[in-house]
Amino acid sequence: MALSKQRAEQLRPLLDAFLRSRDWGERIGFDPVEFPRRYKNPRDVEVAGLVAAGLAYGRAQLFKPKIDGILRALGPAPAKRLSQWSVDDAAETLDGFVYRFNVPADLAVLLLGIGGVLRTHGSLEQLFLNGLKARDGNWHGALAHFTQGVRAEAPLPRIRARLGQTRGLAHLLPHPLGGGAAKRLHLYLRWMVRGPDAVDVGVWKSVPASQLLIPVDTHIARISKLLGLTRRNDLSWRTAEEVTAGLRLLDAADPTRYDFALCHYGMSGVCPVVPVRANCEQCVLRSACRVGRRLGR
Repeated sequence: MALSKQRAEQLRPLLDAFLRSRDWGERIGFDPVEFPRRYKNPRDVEVAGLVAAGLAYGRAQLFKPKIDGILRALGPAPAKRLSQWSVDDAAETLDGFVYRFNVPADLAVLLLGIGGVLRTHGSLEQLFLNGLKARDGNWHGALAHFTQGVRAEAPLPRIRARLGQTRGLAHLLPHPLGGGAAKRLHLYLRWMVRGPDAVDVGVWKSVPASQLLIPVDTHIARISKLLGLTRRNDLSWRTAEEVTAGLRLLDAADPTRYDFALCHYGMSGVCPVVPVRANCEQCVLRSACRVGRRLGR
């Protein structure tokens, strides 16, 4: 573990003050969490969340219209709609869809797989819980069980016959999971499990927030290293585990509660890759930050 208990005691009040330093809910419009927050029914929330998380890569101004278009096509009750969906429905709805790595057949696997899970298990939450039980609480195993379970419910031969070959399915819904950080899947789990609060929706009541791993992207990896939460340089599962282990010293019950604020601190440009002295001088975290301390001399 990169963070010592003594260092954690010093960092906790700074990060808590950082969370209080602004209304982070103002950043929801810049984040894909806005999509599951549109719905009230927990089944619709979890469906919209998985669609949003799956496509949340690249620039937000490019992926958000794609997510919005799919969810609007599914109507106000996407869970009910997908539980009744057919391959023909997918072909009609997804005709012409392209977003970077993903083509209509990729999205058809995701959406028809979701529909199959809803019919078979009743909810996406139940599929994940089944994975936790089957893998004896192992988080990596449970998440692999989840992605495999969604893919297994999709009639892949019929999808390929009707919509063509998949192209970016491994990126959209990875299986096998491998050693990568699985950032978008962890993001999805954070949305579903934490809260409800000003950011996360918290509709999965049977999964403990204490087990969540932080979604590691370039912003979280960089800021976590500046704060001494990790010594690692890669965007990997092990990095996510190391950062989260440090955060558990700060809050064992809810280690990912700092994620949204830290990520958007980098995304917004307030904490850029190339430090801005004026920003560092005003930063609540400056005394704990490797760069902030240097610029403050």
